This record gives sequence, C-alpha cells and structure tokens, in this order.
Amino acid sequence: MRIFHSLGHVLGGTFLIAGTTIGVGMLALPIATGEAGFFPSISIYFLCWLFMLCTGLLLLEVCQWMPKDSNLITMAHKLFGPWGKGLCWMVYLFLFVTVMIAHVAGGGDVLSQLISGSLPRWASALVYVLIFSPVVYLGTNSVDRLNLILMSGVVITYLLFIGFSYDHVNFSMLTRGEWSKAWLAIPILFTAFTYQVIIPTLMTYMNRDVKKVRLSIILGTTIPLAVYLIWEMLILGIIPLNDLQQASVLGQTAVWPLQKIIGSAYLSNIGRAFAFFTLTTSYIALSLAYLDFLADGLKIKKKGIRKIFLCLLVFLPPTVISLSNPDIFLKALGYAGGYSCAILFGLFPPTMVWIGRYVKKYPKAEKRLPGGRVMLSMLIFFILLELGIEIFQDVLSKFL
Repeated sequence: MRIFHSLGHVLGGTFLIAGTTIGVGMLALPIATGEAGFFPSISIYFLCWLFMLCTGLLLLEVCQWMPKDSNLITMAHKLFGPWGKGLCWMVYLFLFVTVMIAHVAGGGDVLSQLISGSLPRWASALVYVLIFSPVVYLGTNSVDRLNLILMSGVVITYLLFIGFSYDHVNFSMLTRGEWSKAWLAIPILFTAFTYQVIIPTLMTYMNRDVKKVRLSIILGTTIPLAVYLIWEMLILGIIPLNDLQQASVLGQTAVWPLQKIIGSAYLSNIGRAFAFFTLTTSYIALSLAYLDFLADGLKIKKKGIRKIFLCLLVFLPPTVISLSNPDIFLKALGYAGGYSCAILFGLFPPTMVWIGRYVKKYPKAEKRLPGGRVMLSMLIFFILLELGIEIFQDVLSKFL
C-alpha cells in the first residue's frame, strides 16, 4: 500500500507538470521552427527542454529554503529584496497578458476554421471569449469539470491525428535543414516548456517530499518533449515550407494549412479539433490563475460586483488587443517566452540559488542540480545570451 501511495503521488505530480507544460505553445512550434527544418529543430527542442529541466530543479532547491506554500514572488522578495519582488510582479503580469492575448487570437482563429469561416476571425475571437469567460467567473469547480472534458478531447484528437496523418508524411521533407534559423524559435520553445510555476504547489501536494517532486519534474517534462517531437515530425513532414512561412506571416496556428495540403476535410477537422481542445484547456486554466493573481495582488475579494470587475480586467484588455491585431498569435507567444518566461523561469532560478547558496548561506539542502558555480554560471550565461539576442532582434525589426 505504501508503494502504491508513493507511486500515486509521483504519477499525479508527473501528469500535473505534463498538463501544465502542454498548451498553446505547441500549436506554434512547427511554424516557429519550420524554416530551420526537422533535425535542427529537434536539437533546439532538446537544448531548451534540458535548460528548463535544470531551472525547474533549481527552483525546487529554492523551495526547500522557503516556508510552506511560498510562491515565486515570496521567493524573489526573500532572495532579491523589494526590487526583485517588484520586478517579479511586473514580469508575471506581462506574462499573463501576453499569453492571454495569444490564446484569444489562436482561439478565434481555430473557431473560425471549425465553423468553416462563417464568421470573420475578429468575430470568432469575440465569440470564443464570450463562451468561456462565464465558466471562469463561476469558479474552480466549473473550470475543473470542463477541463476534464477538454483534456479527454486533447488526448483523443491527438491520437487520432497521429493515426490518420502518418500516411501523409513525406519523410524526404524532414531532411532539409538550416541550422542558423533554429535559434529564432527559442522564445516560443521557452513558452512551450514552461511548467515551473506549479513546483511550489507540488511541494505542498507531496508533503515536501523533495525526491518525489524531483522525479515528477524529470518524468513530467519528458512527456511533453515526446509529444512535441512527434507533432513536429508530422507537421513538418506534411506541410511544405512555403505554407508554413505563409502561416507565420499571417500569425496562424500550425493546423491552418492542413486542408489545403492534404485535401482531406476529415483529417483537417481532427487537427482543428485538437488545436481547439489544446488552446481552450490552457486558456481557462490560465484565466483562472490570472483571476486569482489579480485578486491576491489587488486585495479584492472574488464576490459579486468585485468579481465581475476582476473578470473584466482578466478578459477585456487581451481581447481588445487581440481584436486590434488579429495576426498577433506568434508575436505574443514570442514576447511571452522571449522575455517573461526567460526572466521568471530561466534567469531567476539559477540567480536565486546562487544568492541562497553563496551569499545568504542558507542551511545546506541537498543540491537538486550538480555542478556548483560552473553550472549556475553556464545557465545564467545562456539565458542572458538569449535575452540579448531577443532584444537585438526586436530593436533591429524597428528599423527594417
């Protein structure tokens, strides 16, 4: 019974991490990596997966120093001080808003496809928000019930898509590669591999059993990696580069060009349904988390007119921005990963561990990631390099 109970905790933690990781970023990955080709892309996949695995293990070490139920903002305050806490707040807020914008844009895009374009994309995006925002207003129980249905839809449509699309894969298309283009996808890959926000919750769920949490992190991040690699192979093996480039310019998801290429409405609809379930699962979960974040930060009770006000803050700004910029899907995900995820879940964990180990001299906990100062320096250098490249590209794009 003890073994069963232990495995149950690890299994639950594994699926929580996998479910948190797999989301809207998955639909953008083949578009973002299309120009690089399959083998350069999967190399960057493994690099980003390994980096995010390392930062997750470092965040676990930070959790060992903190009181029970501490979140990232508390950690930043204790290790960086008030300025670090303020930065954490701003970056968290930016992350929520940008990813919400991407969900509205992507959800409207997919809904428009599902109803065969009978509504324009802006109207589909508005309908998408109007359908699911009341579920979030009703609270956690409503979101949980709908999420169970949506997750079942994700699994079923993903397996169906693999089964029916495999025969359409042209493996010769997977041999093309342009390594210099692979780095451009890192910001969206950061978004796709983000899960660290749930680590403090797992510490509570597993009664601060660090070994179990560590195993859950390793297993839970490996599942999305496998899911993403299969998805990458199918999309890049079916959709030619020109069509992926066109979808990128139009800010569309990876399933948009399917019917044009395959000519099978049935398979295209499976792909669209998968995209819909994937987007909506993460959208309602993110919206609920954003609502709680604002309620806690603004000290507003989630009742009556105050809850309606909070919901307006959650849904209105991202919807207005998305309606004003219908092709913003990829750009919003790029900003979310290139800046917010990079700072919160790339730069913060190794920097916090450095301060905790070597500056504040916290009581020695078992190191969750070997390598000492050398490993921490490598991780910090990598993320600073990524941030530098992202800033350079954004500045350059202003003048081109």
